[in-house]
Amino acid sequence: MKLVIQRVLKAKVTKKENNNVVGEINKGLFTGNTGQALLILLGIKKGDTKKQVDELVSKLIKLRIMSDQNSKMNLSVIDTKSEVLVVSQFTLYANTKDGNRPSFIEAEEPKKAKVLYEYMITKLKETGLNIQTGSFGDYMEINAVLDGPVTIVLEN
Repeated sequence: MKLVIQRVLKAKVTKKENNNVVGEINKGLFTGNTGQALLILLGIKKGDTKKQVDELVSKLIKLRIMSDQNSKMNLSVIDTKSEVLVVSQFTLYANTKDGNRPSFIEAEEPKKAKVLYEYMITKLKETGLNIQTGSFGDYMEINAVLDGPVTIVLEN
């Protein structure tokens, strides 16, 4: 399982087929927070488990990548009560070792991946944070204003 975590000022996901906004985030509630939120791109590979989701959620919510009053990365998304947007992205498991056209053979099949994606959303919502999502399996357009930029990859 792979998470690409981007600290953003705002982000929005639009479903391409009908141009409907399906998820949108802005800032957290912490007064020292300069309007930071997190955009999470989630890749699920074959064999990933709910235990891995639990571990990544635990790490993600404690990860000290949000700015404090002195613009230092000292706070977690829980500390700042920041908003989080989670988008499933199977292309994180693209393999180009054998040519120029990516193979996605390592990515989990959609039915199984959706179960883990929804499980992650449930676990994140249990934290009390405002959790928004993309539209699983659909072609989407993502607009984001990166902050920092801060981009971190977590994988297990």
